[in-house]
Amino acid sequence: MADQYQATGFITEDDCYLFGQGTHYEIYKKLGAHPRTFKGADGWYFAVWAPHAQAVSVVGDFNDWNPDANPCEKIFQGGIWETFIPGLQNGMLYKFLIRTRDGRLLYKADPYARSAEFRPGTASCLVEEPWTYRWNDAAWMEERASTEQRHAPISIYECHLGSWKKGDPAVRDGFLDYRTLAVQLADYLNQMGYTHVELMGIAEHPFDGSWGYQVTGYYAPTSRYGSIHDFQYLVDFLHQRGIGVILDWVPAHFPRDEFGLADFDGQACYEYADPRKGEHPDWGTKVFDYGKTEVKNFLIANALYWLNEHHIDGLRVDAVASMLYLDYGRQSGNWVPNKYGGNENLEAIEFFKHLNSVIAGRKDGTMIIAEESTAWPMVTHSPEENGLGFTFKWNMGWMHDFLAYMKLDPYFRKGAHHNMTFGLTYFTSENFILPLSHDEVVHLKCSMINKMPGIYEDKFANLKCAYTFMLGHPGKKLLFMGQDFAQWHEWDEKVSLNWELLEQPIHRDLQNFVRGLLHLYRAYPCLYRMDDSWQGFEWINANDAERSIFSFLRYDEEKKKSLLFAINFTPVERADYMVGVPHEGIYRQILDEKTGSYELAGKAPVRFRAYKGECDGRPFHVFNPLGPYGIQVYEFDEPKKRPVRKTEVSAGRQDGGGVKKPAQARKRTIRKTASRKKKI
Repeated sequence: MADQYQATGFITEDDCYLFGQGTHYEIYKKLGAHPRTFKGADGWYFAVWAPHAQAVSVVGDFNDWNPDANPCEKIFQGGIWETFIPGLQNGMLYKFLIRTRDGRLLYKADPYARSAEFRPGTASCLVEEPWTYRWNDAAWMEERASTEQRHAPISIYECHLGSWKKGDPAVRDGFLDYRTLAVQLADYLNQMGYTHVELMGIAEHPFDGSWGYQVTGYYAPTSRYGSIHDFQYLVDFLHQRGIGVILDWVPAHFPRDEFGLADFDGQACYEYADPRKGEHPDWGTKVFDYGKTEVKNFLIANALYWLNEHHIDGLRVDAVASMLYLDYGRQSGNWVPNKYGGNENLEAIEFFKHLNSVIAGRKDGTMIIAEESTAWPMVTHSPEENGLGFTFKWNMGWMHDFLAYMKLDPYFRKGAHHNMTFGLTYFTSENFILPLSHDEVVHLKCSMINKMPGIYEDKFANLKCAYTFMLGHPGKKLLFMGQDFAQWHEWDEKVSLNWELLEQPIHRDLQNFVRGLLHLYRAYPCLYRMDDSWQGFEWINANDAERSIFSFLRYDEEKKKSLLFAINFTPVERADYMVGVPHEGIYRQILDEKTGSYELAGKAPVRFRAYKGECDGRPFHVFNPLGPYGIQVYEFDEPKKRPVRKTEVSAGRQDGGGVKKPAQARKRTIRKTASRKKKI
């Protein structure tokens, strides 16, 4: 029988060789379950890698889960077992029954299954091939391939589909389906101005409370929201509406569930055999063996599967630090040093370099993002430079410093001024994303609005300042769902966001303010073109700690439509506020804390002429009172080379669009901003 199945050609000796080398990047088309025709009969072909198994069979509702009905044969020398079963149909459930060398029977879900039974069921499900879906996003894919993502606007809406909105609790436990979510999500993202959505928990997982970070079906879009083609429809629809799709991807660890990958064939198969390397003590999970070529192939092919077959635009890799450090979460004596005596996991490092080189080599605009929480160097540098090769890295250091500052009573912020400036000392070291993610609004950490000091209106004013600073800071942006309209309660995966809050003017005002920031971000290349260069950012005053005011400039390569930011992080009005500017000319205010975006509010920019006189170490300044929690964002261009006329040294404002010098400014003796201080 073995010869008979080898003759089918479904899996060849070359397939086994490449899989054994860790370079069969489409192994998912061979392993798992696939509809085939064999000797004139239509049916399904099954193949599984189980090198330590004594015997393997396929069981399911088509054979009454009989362990003897459909045995598999071991082919070649790579530990792969296969069989063909005629007459099967889409929707049938199955598992692999593994007989171990010590006689145990293990009922295992298919590691390469493309669909799984609706939880709490754990069987794999026969479904159509993903490559049979007819895509309609050719224009998006072509444009993406020609885009350098590091110089593109990327504002990400992190979203958990199961709790974004809820449906009828009597239907699929209240989960909306992928097709319904596609329309509603696209409408919301387009209205707000996000460029991408990052979806949590898409790969199949048995426990809702894991949020999708304990995966049992790496190749299966979760059945909570529908079928594999339904998921592809969601991605396709979002692409047609101009929205990129990023998935959370979890190659760091997997759960111990008895039907999953743990001890798959009776022994450590996908995980390290030594528990000091193969188990995460903090999470109670198993760690992939990155030194085993077949395991690396499983993971690399999985990443490519989502990119190839589901047109995913990027993968955000969870818990990268836990993979890089052998002593991550482990006590002294409970971890194994590498061959040089260090704590770096050399096999994981090689895995990342291999994976990221393959993705970079595609040159199709896809990106891979590291959630790396330490100061590991050169995460986004190429492997040729001895980097890890990621496209972007979450800036976790910025996030911690930023939130620590924002939580403070404004009186004490002057003592923590460096928290907001420190990120600007290293922002060019990596290609960063600034994340305010789900991890920051769960488990007693408070929602974003409840992190803010003060009561009610003060909280909203603080949050406007926070989001404006984030917009101006170099780096791509990520915001978790609900935080753009000031969701009060912490995120809970069991319930929907409180959309009814938008009936209240103050929540609607904040949402409109964030909408204005996002549209501003996309409209001004200076906010994203040079995120990794000091040519794109310049402090005006980084040291105004006593007043807790930050002022800075953002540029693109051409220094056109540049932006000036001034943000007051206290409730004290600065009626005498002046901000230094680099040159003469007109500065057009396009956003403030009361109006938000002038354009979206239907208002013309308010024009200010720079007043000649030193301020903040600059030869010119703009005078404009800065209110409590005041925000000023100005657009300006580099001046044309021409003589300065005396009539152009006035400063002031006129709401009709003209410019004149106010009487107050005529009488003023110009002083440095730093000398004009008030205490809170």
